Amino acid sequence: MKIALGQINTTVGDFAGNSAKVIDYSRRAREAGAALILFPELAICGYPPRDLVEKPAFVSRNWETAERIARETNGIAVVVGLVTPARADTGKSVMNSAALLREGRVAFVQSKRLLPTYDVFDELRNFAPAEKQQLFPFCSREVALTICEDAWNDKHFWNRRLYGIDPVEDLMRAGGKFLLNISASPFYVGKQQLRRDMLQTLARNYNVPVIMVNQVGGNDSLIFDGSSVAITPDGRVAAQAYSFEEDLVFFDCETFEGDLHEQTDGVEASAYEALVLGTRDYVHKCGFRRVIVGLSGGIDSALTATIAADALGPENVIGVSMPGPYSSRGSIDDARSLATNLGVRFELIRITETYDSFIKSLKPVFAGREEDVTEENLQSRIRGAIVMALSNKLGALVLATSNKSELGVGYTTLYGDMVGGLAVISDVPKTMVYRLSQWVNSRRPVIPKSTLEKPPSAELRPDQKDTDSLPPYEVLDTILEDYVEDYKTAEQISRERGYDFNLVRSVIRMVEKSEYKRQQAAPGLKISEKAFGVGRRFPIAARHEV
Repeated sequence: MKIALGQINTTVGDFAGNSAKVIDYSRRAREAGAALILFPELAICGYPPRDLVEKPAFVSRNWETAERIARETNGIAVVVGLVTPARADTGKSVMNSAALLREGRVAFVQSKRLLPTYDVFDELRNFAPAEKQQLFPFCSREVALTICEDAWNDKHFWNRRLYGIDPVEDLMRAGGKFLLNISASPFYVGKQQLRRDMLQTLARNYNVPVIMVNQVGGNDSLIFDGSSVAITPDGRVAAQAYSFEEDLVFFDCETFEGDLHEQTDGVEASAYEALVLGTRDYVHKCGFRRVIVGLSGGIDSALTATIAADALGPENVIGVSMPGPYSSRGSIDDARSLATNLGVRFELIRITETYDSFIKSLKPVFAGREEDVTEENLQSRIRGAIVMALSNKLGALVLATSNKSELGVGYTTLYGDMVGGLAVISDVPKTMVYRLSQWVNSRRPVIPKSTLEKPPSAELRPDQKDTDSLPPYEVLDTILEDYVEDYKTAEQISRERGYDFNLVRSVIRMVEKSEYKRQQAAPGLKISEKAFGVGRRFPIAARHEV
């Protein structure tokens, strides 16, 4: 028996587009001699559908699409994710399910038992869990079919389990000879290896082949890396799909051999490819073709523009330099050089005259008050207004350029540099911005050397440096990682890192005070275990000791 892994990029609600991919990949797999093809979790309706599943028309269209796929994929069995109606007494309208399509009909349905509610997941809000699962026969074998999280509770792998039941264990005890898993497992740096290690543990523990197909592509803030695999009972990876692109690979269940396609490896490479994919899909799935990036001459906008050019093609990127009264000649030159190196359109719009006009208009109201951050932020907000005007006129999406370090401590301006439809690097700490930029230049030197070497500065006042307001980024980023991702206290961080306690506490206070800013930020692409956004839900109006 040859099994195909249909690693496809789906769009939420695009029943026509998603089903066309399922039918096309099924046809190709059948022609290659496969008896069965697997597609990702909720591939028919797209993942995550969120509250769309509360619409009866959405659920009905999803089921009708599954029936149509079944009719059009004769000659091969198809396992594909979809939503199915839940019992009325569950309090939910639907379940997260997988259907086996065979001989022109829906022959078998299995629903997900473990519904995650941590980090970016909120599946208990939308789905009812299955009470039990069962095996299905295929080619004289009893097959265990699971859905994503169902495979993530193995007592042999996890030190702390999140659920009291283990669907895989139950299915294996019932006589399962193959373990299939259809997934929409989001990416973060290190997730590919973790997922593979976990699946290898399952294969060895139960002495069965484990075959996992994962969604690929970006949907809102989430990026899915694909990296689908088939693993032999001894834990060997026998088949694997590409990372960060659609793919079709095959695994022979008799010989335990399959297609081995290269997967993206390394922190910088995988993070960069994820950001490119997430940017491309967000822009295109939201109906845009072109983007606008404000080019300050600094490292953040340089990396954002580089990602955009790789994601969308340089012809679809507009770089806008908006020098103000404190912008250096070098920053303007760096912005222009970057645009030339990338091959993107470059526009220069000076804001000094506009800024002076604002100051003149506000002078009577500001009388008797010293200049402060108000005047600095005014420059940033003028730039925000300009890029949004260009967005309206040219029909291009603005990409915000703030990084995770700045967003963490609020070193960014509401309605200024936070303006945009997508915050591409909002989950990239400043130190990693430099690492990614150096990695980019190791392939093709596009980011000017001076951009990489000069001290970071917002250039909103004379001789300004980021370190005037913040600790060095090497220090700041470790504090943010400890506090935001690992929930350590100021005392723990100070003791373990050897940092001054008052410094650590001041950074934490900045984090807490800036929650209102983060909740008004553009959606950002998630590449870490704990990103600001949907996976980190904190109150704005709160008071607690730090």
